[in-house]
Amino acid sequence: MTLAVDGYVTRVTSPPIIIDRPDPVVWSRSGDPEVQRFAERGYVQREGAMDAGRVDACLEELHRIGADPAMAADPRVIREAGSDAVRSIFDVHTLSEVVWEAVEHSGAVDLAREILGSDVYVHQSRLNYKPGFAGGAFYWHSDFETWHAEDGMPRPRACSASLALTRNEVYNGPLMIMPGTQKYFVQCAGETPEDYYKESLVATAPSVGVPSEEHISELYRSHGLDVLTGGAGSMTVFDCNTLHASGGNISPVPRANVFIVFNSVENGLADPFAGTPPRPDFLARR
Repeated sequence: MTLAVDGYVTRVTSPPIIIDRPDPVVWSRSGDPEVQRFAERGYVQREGAMDAGRVDACLEELHRIGADPAMAADPRVIREAGSDAVRSIFDVHTLSEVVWEAVEHSGAVDLAREILGSDVYVHQSRLNYKPGFAGGAFYWHSDFETWHAEDGMPRPRACSASLALTRNEVYNGPLMIMPGTQKYFVQCAGETPEDYYKESLVATAPSVGVPSEEHISELYRSHGLDVLTGGAGSMTVFDCNTLHASGGNISPVPRANVFIVFNSVENGLADPFAGTPPRPDFLARR
C-alpha cells in the first residue's frame, strides 16, 4: 500500500521553510482575463457586486443577529477580547437568507467555480465587523495553512469572497494582501493546542499558525503589499493560500464585510493534519 504524502507539512518543530506550491492556483482552463489576473496576483476585485439595497439589508442582519438575546451565548458570535463589540458572526449563510441571497447575486459562486474548476460548497462563512475606535487586527496568515492543519483540507483548492458592506479606506483596517504569495506555502512552527480556535478567533497576534517575522519580511521584500480599498458593495475574491492581514480600526469609520469560503467538492475534508480533533461545523463544514 502506498501512503499519501502530505505536500503541505506545517506546525513543525524544526525551523519552518517556504516551499513552492505543488498545486495550481487556477484549476480550470479558463482564458478569462480576470481569472488570469487571479492566477498571477492571488486576488481580483470587482466594484458594484452588490447594490445599495442589498448592502443595507446585510448590515441590518449583522445588527439583528449581534443584538439577538438568543445569540448572546452562541459560539458562532465572536466578540472582541475584553469587549461586547461583535468581531465576527460565523455560519451567516445559514443564519440569514438575506445574506445568502446577496452572495448569490454578487457573482461570487460562479467565479469560484471557474477558478476551482468544479462545483463548490461553503466551507465557512461569516460577517466580519470592525467598529470605529474598537476594531481589532487580523495578523498575517494563510487561511489554507489553518484549514489544512486544523480542518483537514487536503489541498489549496478553495477561495474566499469578501463582500464590502461599508467603504474600505486605508485608515479603517482594510484587507492587505501580498500579491503572488499564493504560489508558495509558508510553513509555521509550533504544536497546535486542543480547541486552539477559541484563542485564535479573538487574538490579534495568534501564537500558532502564523508565519515567522523573517518569512513575512522576506516575502514583503520580494512581492510588496497591496492595501485593498473600495466602495460599499465591492467584492474581493482571493486564493486560500495568499498571505493577508488587516490592521486594527481606531478611526471613527466602521468596516464590515461578508466573508464566504468556497471549497471544491473534489477537495473534501479529511482528518486534521495537525492531529487535533476537528473544529466545529460553523468553522469547517464537512
